[in-house]
Amino acid sequence: MESTGISERKMILGGRFLQEDFTGDMMGGTFTGMGITGYDNHSGKYVSTWIDSMGTGILFFEGTAGPDGKAITQHSRHDDPVRGPVTWRSVTRMVDENTHLFEMFGTDQTGREEMMFEITYTRKR
Repeated sequence: MESTGISERKMILGGRFLQEDFTGDMMGGTFTGMGITGYDNHSGKYVSTWIDSMGTGILFFEGTAGPDGKAITQHSRHDDPVRGPVTWRSVTRMVDENTHLFEMFGTDQTGREEMMFEITYTRKR
């Protein structure tokens, strides 16, 4: 399935956090979501939260950047009402100054990981 959307991102709270507001279409309906991402100096990890119009929980992710700083890998745990406990792994790749690639993987109770979705963000010029 392919869909489109708009993500508005802005730095907030003195440049400490990135706020994302997303609106798009998914499965024939409107999908909205909001995320906050920042770097925690104390833990040395990137931390993120995510809420959206399809769920009722607040997802919390944390992780680290790769050696070149161009990819951030984060992990989260979520109790899916259909599949049960799921572990999420997200990877954000900075392709270039105008393109980011976001990949989300889920691991179910059997330990099998699968790609859940991929988003290509392109800066509007």
